[in-house]
Amino acid sequence: MKTSLLCLVAALQVVALPATASEWAVDPAKSAIRFSGVQVGAPFTGRFERFDAKIDFDAAKPEAGHATVLIDLASARTGDVQRDEALPQKDWFDAKAASQARFEAAHFVDKGHGDYEAVGTLTIRGTSRPLTLPFHLSVEQGQAHAVGRVGLIRTEFGVGQGVWATGQWVALDVGVDVDLVATSASAATKAGGG
Repeated sequence: MKTSLLCLVAALQVVALPATASEWAVDPAKSAIRFSGVQVGAPFTGRFERFDAKIDFDAAKPEAGHATVLIDLASARTGDVQRDEALPQKDWFDAKAASQARFEAAHFVDKGHGDYEAVGTLTIRGTSRPLTLPFHLSVEQGQAHAVGRVGLIRTEFGVGQGVWATGQWVALDVGVDVDLVATSASAATKAGGG
């Protein structure tokens, strides 16, 4: 009887595993995607005010996860009026032709101690390149907090045309900081009584 009970408990735990996987709903009010660069020798920072992220991640099987992050390029804000007006234009993000940047993570890699890598592809202005985003993840009571940073060369994505295609006025190196707070779908369902 005792053995049967143990087998039943073990079977139920296995059946319950997929439900813990995975889907995470990002809270835009608590999250941010920021960028930084240097213009005429002076550092500047900015953020994208509108983005959407769909994340499927299970710490027990990170290699099976995936994520899609869509960023509204016209929502870039740096606090400088002239720069903010220029960024969506054809020389920079060309937001009329391709309104969104897209990062698609095909899988995650566990690096240990809460550190992971999202391995995928970044597309900006119709140009796609492989990208690995390192991030640190902490999960507490059904809420996840992921913080990561990656460096890009803007001209590899066609960002900065004409006189802006060299680093003379605006540095080619750009930093992107990701700070996402998300709730697991299963925790949200329980909280909502579903």
